[in-house]
Amino acid sequence: MKALLLAAGLGTRLKPITDTIPKCLVLINGKPLLEYWLENLTDAGVSEFLINTSYLSEQVEEFVSKSKYKDKITLVHEDELLNTGGTLLANKDFFDDEALMLVHADNLSFCDFREFIKAHQNRDLGCEITMMLFHSDNPSSCGIVELDAYGVVQKFHEKVQNPPSDLANGAVYICEPSIFEFLESLGKKDIDFSNDVLPEYMGKIYTFLNNNYHRDIGSVESYAKAQIEVLKQI
Repeated sequence: MKALLLAAGLGTRLKPITDTIPKCLVLINGKPLLEYWLENLTDAGVSEFLINTSYLSEQVEEFVSKSKYKDKITLVHEDELLNTGGTLLANKDFFDDEALMLVHADNLSFCDFREFIKAHQNRDLGCEITMMLFHSDNPSSCGIVELDAYGVVQKFHEKVQNPPSDLANGAVYICEPSIFEFLESLGKKDIDFSNDVLPEYMGKIYTFLNNNYHRDIGSVESYAKAQIEVLKQI
């Protein structure tokens, strides 16, 4: 399996930390955030990584050049950000005609990723995406899902004031290659996954609950929490 690690964001909510370092390289307990993803997914059997860059891209390039995973990594630079779906579509040729992993690499996640992959392989009939879920301590800042009895997403609430639960989208997905046909049908380059893609896949998204650890490193507060929480995971 190949994976796309999305690492091109500006990290606006993490300022002033991200004034001088891209969000994907902020240190969590002394290790760059991107390093955790490369390590955990390699251990789970992911064979190749595509990483998109933009903001402070030279730092990501330097990091990769010194990484023990560099032979598994392909970098692609975006002068203009394409959003999640747009980046995936623009790099269609990188992926084989098989399932792929799509990861927002500004999250920190620990779980049995082999079980995540297995969940997708054993997914409910008709599902084309498997979404990682977690219990959020700030659900109004997340995309909250409602599931049927089989763990298939029926409704999606993107960052609403009074969400129905704390069961949140972890922005880590495994997608079937059929996703590319849908992305192409949209007829545009900039594709937002939460707003342009997920609503069209209701009833076709299977889920995997990460009951171990998942945090969006999206604010200074969450970044500070992760520094402490990660010590319990290593």
